[in-house]
Amino acid sequence: MLKSMTGFGRAESAVGDKIFLVEIKSLNGKQFEILLKLPGLLKPYEFEIRNQLSGKLIRGSIDCTITLKQNGGAKPVTINIELAKSYYKPLAELAGSLQLDTSSILSSLLKLPEVVTPSTEVLNESDWEGFKKVLFTAVSNIDEHRRSEGSVLEKDLRLRIDNILQQQQKVIELEPLRQQKIREGLVKLLEENVGKDKFDGNRLEQELIYYIEKIDITEEQVRLKNHCDYFKSMLEEPEEAKGKKLSFVLQEIGREINTTGAKAYDASIQKCVVLMKDELEKAKEQVLNVL
Repeated sequence: MLKSMTGFGRAESAVGDKIFLVEIKSLNGKQFEILLKLPGLLKPYEFEIRNQLSGKLIRGSIDCTITLKQNGGAKPVTINIELAKSYYKPLAELAGSLQLDTSSILSSLLKLPEVVTPSTEVLNESDWEGFKKVLFTAVSNIDEHRRSEGSVLEKDLRLRIDNILQQQQKVIELEPLRQQKIREGLVKLLEENVGKDKFDGNRLEQELIYYIEKIDITEEQVRLKNHCDYFKSMLEEPEEAKGKKLSFVLQEIGREINTTGAKAYDASIQKCVVLMKDELEKAKEQVLNVL
């Protein structure tokens, strides 16, 4: 079972005389990174909210916006009279020097920073518990979205690994033919440059064995098959966050494919290697989105 790092969750519910709206968007990322926007009422709980999100979402680039709507009566405000007075004197002097009407100074004063501020309000324990349920619902929704996206990723990754194994099977079938081609090529080269009966056949066989052992790809094919099987078995594991592990296994798969290509010295096998590399790159791109 895989989970994607990409998802969206939303929840809205009334808690007492307030309505909380929680929206969470998630994209792929190397670590857990969060951009959290929340109303002042929830500022004292910011650390706990971050912990809740990191514990549930684990990894990814998270954008969480929490909106508070007042349900019912108007929200009380406080007017900072002393600050308004300090603003008024220079404004009145400016208006007088410019011979402007001072009747609209009050409306201007009320718009200045921190003259009018919301009254301090603390979220009580009951409302906090109610808000946590809204947050949990939003997290559950994004988690479900991630599962859905993860099933698509898993299907595609299985396809890529199966395609690599198909090409590997072709390589195994071509391997005996490759050895025969190498032998025939060396014999032909010696006959053309030395003469048909002027080289030691036993020495040629010894050299062929040494040369073929150096470019033998049997060990690489065994490891490649093992890595692919391990990758597919990891997809079955219940662990949620395994994108990094899958990425490491793909690196090992790539190493065996590259070594096979370097030792091949055969056009048909090289074609298989190119196709395997293409499938591997597609798998690497998909794994970047896995949780």
